[in-house]
Amino acid sequence: MSEVALKLTGIAKTYNKGTQAAVEVLRGVDLTLARGEVVALVAPSGAGKSTLLHIAGLLDTPDSGTVEIGGADAAGQSDRKRTILRRDRIGFVYQFHHLLPEFSALENTVLPQLAAGTPRAQAEARAMELLEIVGIAQRAQHRPAALSGGEQQRVAFCRALANGPSVLLADEPTGNLDPATSDTVFAALMTLVRETGLSALIATHNMALADRMDRQLHLDQGILAPPHAIV
Repeated sequence: MSEVALKLTGIAKTYNKGTQAAVEVLRGVDLTLARGEVVALVAPSGAGKSTLLHIAGLLDTPDSGTVEIGGADAAGQSDRKRTILRRDRIGFVYQFHHLLPEFSALENTVLPQLAAGTPRAQAEARAMELLEIVGIAQRAQHRPAALSGGEQQRVAFCRALANGPSVLLADEPTGNLDPATSDTVFAALMTLVRETGLSALIATHNMALADRMDRQLHLDQGILAPPHAIV
């Protein structure tokens, strides 16, 4: 049996908007992500995919349900332990790269490692290894403003994987890119994921990219299901 990297069970989330009717965003979502698996999370805008990713990444808490990372209950941990889990076990990539503009590509990839206590020489070696995998090691000393959009997003991938997480969560990671650049950046992401052996849950509207992942899950009206199960 494959090792389970991430498991969500019965995740429910409702938002109350003052005098307006409550919005039930997630309704008992179950999800299991095996080690080394890349899963596409496909959903229309406003369906709750970002909420689901935030709960899976311990940035938000569900109204009910459990989150397990590497077989251990994560949702019920203290704020400090949840922070440590996010730092060490989870990598995040968003639609916009959010790189620190005053630091180079190398430094942006080194910083999260330094925050985790990694010695600088080791952090720089790890950063260069990741930048090499995605094909931009030659741009390591460039700041974000000197990089193309695709290069910036590849640096964001490297930063997300810098601390060796077991799970990568990505929210429309190629959504700001043109089709050709999107394809190149996605290929770099898949290379990173495959070579580092982590698991990835990637939210996307791009069905061409979703078709290149191991499987797809569709989120619709708060319910998660394989594509054939969506009516």
